[in-house]
Amino acid sequence: MAIEYEALFQKFLPALISKRNEFIMQGYKTVTVEDIWDVCVKKKWRKRNVQTLRPYEMVEDLFSLSTAQYMTYTQIKESKTSNWFSELNQDELQLLLHGNGSEEP
Repeated sequence: MAIEYEALFQKFLPALISKRNEFIMQGYKTVTVEDIWDVCVKKKWRKRNVQTLRPYEMVEDLFSLSTAQYMTYTQIKESKTSNWFSELNQDELQLLLHGNGSEEP
C-alpha cells in the first residue's frame, strides 16, 4: 500500500507553516514548507514506517527539526545532485583531468 504523503502533507500543513515561520524568524527566509516536509520524509522518517506513526509523533518530529539539521540535509542533498563540471565541454574536461601533455615531470 502506497503511503499517502500528499494527504499527510495537507494534514500537517499548519505545523509545517509554523516551523517555516520559525525558520524565517531565524533568518532562513527562503525555506518553504515543502523543503521542511522533504527533510522529514527523507531524513527523519526514512527508516520508520510512517503508516504506524501517531500524529503527535510526526508533529514532534516537525517541531524538533533544527536549522542545523535542515542545513546539513540540504547541503548533502545539493552535493549529491550537483554536477560541478556541467559547464565544461569534453575537451576542457579532458584537459582538466589529464593535462595538456606538454608538462615535463
